[in-house]
Amino acid sequence: MSRTAPTAMQQLVSSLDLEALEQDLFRGTSPQVGWQRVFGGQVIGQALVAAQRTVSEDRPVHSLHAYFMRPGDPAAPIIYTVDRIRDGLSFATRRVVAVQHGKAIFSLSASFQKEEEGLEYQAQIPEATPPEDLPGKEEMRAAFLTGAPDHIRSYWERERPIEVRPLSLEHYISDRKLDAEQKVWVRTTGPVPDDRIIQAAILAYLSDMTLLDTALFAHGRSVFDRSLQVASLDHAMWFHRPSKLDDWLLYSMDSPNTNGARGFTRGSLYQRDGRLIASVAQEGLIRDRAIAQK
Repeated sequence: MSRTAPTAMQQLVSSLDLEALEQDLFRGTSPQVGWQRVFGGQVIGQALVAAQRTVSEDRPVHSLHAYFMRPGDPAAPIIYTVDRIRDGLSFATRRVVAVQHGKAIFSLSASFQKEEEGLEYQAQIPEATPPEDLPGKEEMRAAFLTGAPDHIRSYWERERPIEVRPLSLEHYISDRKLDAEQKVWVRTTGPVPDDRIIQAAILAYLSDMTLLDTALFAHGRSVFDRSLQVASLDHAMWFHRPSKLDDWLLYSMDSPNTNGARGFTRGSLYQRDGRLIASVAQEGLIRDRAIAQK
């Protein structure tokens, strides 16, 4: 009897189930989906799982700060080494280094805290067209992707664990300079385990999607521009409230600055009910190959 191939979402969940090799030493693998390098969000998610497995369950993650140092090889396993920096009465701190082929490709520092009662405030969710009123995958293909270049069309047609519905697709089909901000709805394409560690890791995974692209809006360009070299350099994230990821999330992003072949971006992730669940900041490499060759 032939087995049904796992879905993209099942592959993501499986990739987050790291193999424990020794105390504080874990091994992760990458889904074989044809990428030339490991998706940054995957490494963030796996490193977060490795760190959380060395912390008691009553201390969920509240923040992480990460650096990408080398592109990951999707054909090779990734080894994660966890350093137990501190275990206090309320907080725990961990440092994780990801290694491939004998070299560090990524590092992450994360802080975990026992849940406490405290002052409550959050920014209101921005106004946005509901995801049901935006074009889905088939509608986007019919309306926007028919005449798009092959690399753009293949990106949007590929099965992925996260569905993305941008409020506007003008950025992808025009070279007009736009305000450096965007909003997209995102949701998982399959069920998420009832496991707060995995839920936080998947949230970290999807936080790396579409974020850096926002820095290119003001220049009338996109990550699909083959004259650009675009890659994440660092990534910071603050987890405000837990989320089961069982519905659409609104990802509101902006970019206040690009210079020095880098772009800086910020993002806020809201549940549909308006709860702010996470904030994100990232700087990435944005190198114009023509300028670099001068």
